[in-house]
Amino acid sequence: MQKVIVLDDIAREGLDLLDAAEGIAYEIRTKLKGAELRAALSDFDGAICRSGVKITGDVLAGNRRLRAIARAGVGTDNIDKTMATRQGIVVMNTPGGNTLSTAEHAFALMLALSRNIAAAHQSLIEGRWDRKSYMGIQLADKTLGIVGLGRIGREVARRALAFDMRVIGYDPFLTAETATKLGIERAETVHEMLPHVDYLTVHTPLTPETRNLIGFAELERMRPGVRLINAARGGIYDEEALVEGLKSGKLGGVALDVFIEEPCTASPLFQMPNVVCTPHLGASTEEAQTQVAVEACQLIINYLTSGEIRHAVNTASVDPKTLAVLRGYIDLAYRLGRFLAQYQSGAIEACVLQYRGEVADRETRLLTSAFCAGLLEGAMEEEVNIVNADVLMRELGVELTEETQVKAGVFSSSMTVELTRDGRKMVVGGTLFGNNMPRLIRLGDYRLEAYLDGNLFAFKHMDVPGIIGAVGSIFGRNGINIAQMSVGRTRHEPGGEAIGVLNLDGVPNQDTLKELLNEKGVLDARVVSLPPASQLPSWL
Repeated sequence: MQKVIVLDDIAREGLDLLDAAEGIAYEIRTKLKGAELRAALSDFDGAICRSGVKITGDVLAGNRRLRAIARAGVGTDNIDKTMATRQGIVVMNTPGGNTLSTAEHAFALMLALSRNIAAAHQSLIEGRWDRKSYMGIQLADKTLGIVGLGRIGREVARRALAFDMRVIGYDPFLTAETATKLGIERAETVHEMLPHVDYLTVHTPLTPETRNLIGFAELERMRPGVRLINAARGGIYDEEALVEGLKSGKLGGVALDVFIEEPCTASPLFQMPNVVCTPHLGASTEEAQTQVAVEACQLIINYLTSGEIRHAVNTASVDPKTLAVLRGYIDLAYRLGRFLAQYQSGAIEACVLQYRGEVADRETRLLTSAFCAGLLEGAMEEEVNIVNADVLMRELGVELTEETQVKAGVFSSSMTVELTRDGRKMVVGGTLFGNNMPRLIRLGDYRLEAYLDGNLFAFKHMDVPGIIGAVGSIFGRNGINIAQMSVGRTRHEPGGEAIGVLNLDGVPNQDTLKELLNEKGVLDARVVSLPPASQLPSWL
């Protein structure tokens, strides 16, 4: 008999599935923490939770029985996925269950902000009938900017269009064709859309790239009176900048459902006019809670009874022997994806992956998934891993193609990726030295041999004497050590263009980059940050 523990209150419909499942028994034990939670988890094969319980690393350490955790919801921040992976515990979530509820809540916040609903209601409670003080504005003919066009962002766009709003959207993976199908205008960057919007809403994960996405500098680019909405993740807006924007009159209003620190019961925003705040209610509807409960219970049932894994955020549905053979190449593919995510910008249209040599006779779909995971990491609402990455790529409308050639080339095994963004093609190639040393062997038309780890500085330059020395001197003056260096040419003769890839012990700041780009003979320069050598992605 398989045993499942339910750690948070979930909808009855989910529990009914557990009741009906053959060979499964369950217990509901809520509000557990610390040693009590650790002891409880060691007695069960599966666990179902929401956001109330904190399944930390010390709670999971040493657990020899628990096999799977299903989160009834999208976010899995309350689960230590690194420790879960180390313990062989599959972590799954329900990414689609609260899409409509969150989109509706974001739209409700926008309406409440536009018509002063909360403040007007409070005036009646206080015995005042004051119509003039609560003059609102209509949404029709206003421009809404949406950052993040995943499931939730697209639902918000549909509702905005129904209200006769003009919609501008930014998403790094939104193509012009998809934008046209959605009926919205596509912005190349967030900064490009800011001067044109009357409302701005964000629907992205909280990552280093999106933290404080809208701060003081961004507010300066926006129209006076713009209204901001956030029902995604706290921290995407700089809350200090919001306060100052309201005080100065730059902002016409702010509506938040999420905060940097939660629970949040004290914020200067709560006492300010033209502010509407709710305590993270985006997914708090009966329908959403029913759907995520049903999905989470079904995930656990399917895994414990048949071994099926869906919506996993930390592991792959592949047997251990295959994974052991391909581990080094999976890491290589992932690093090439991370490299291209930072080296090239624009909406992805197509991706061709070519495998040559011994690796072409292996399970290349895993390598393709690993590359996609690296490319999409941090850019999606969902957590991306080797299980769901290629599916998410195809959902984004990206044409994904694999080509194999068993006959070896210069290396016994290699992989090449041709990525098309906004009509521009970029090619990178890689191979594996030994069992675990990924190398970059092609960048565009250039052949080279560079380490794929740490801080990479890639620069195109004229193939003439003195350039490499000048670049090294600039890094030296700015206190940045060069650990490794590789250079490549498009042809054997000097005098044309060349490329250099340096591994640095530090990250150059903007002033250093500006100095490098101003150096005579340097044509282009980019910084790419990759994991340290031998550090594998958590799902691997």
